[in-house]
Amino acid sequence: KHILNAQVSVRAPCCRKWFDCPECHAEVSDHKLTKTLEMHFLCKKCRKAFRKDMTAYEESDEYCPNCDNHYVIDAKTPQQVVGIEAEDVRVDAR
Repeated sequence: KHILNAQVSVRAPCCRKWFDCPECHAEVSDHKLTKTLEMHFLCKKCRKAFRKDMTAYEESDEYCPNCDNHYVIDAKTPQQVVGIEAEDVRVDAR
């Protein structure tokens, strides 16, 4: 719900549960997200898991090794919409 176009889920190293973003982890956990250099991903296109060593991360690592889904993209976050509430201007034609 925080990132509308998430291409992968990430496994939190602290509780070993899958989340789309750190905010999702913070909402349901009673602990802080542990940092790690080896990330576990679950591709949302092919539903297969894979690992990446973040110390040797390259541009070619931005794609799922199983289906070539490009998972490193600009995030789309929900935008609040401001609406104006007023009386219904439609006329009852009865």
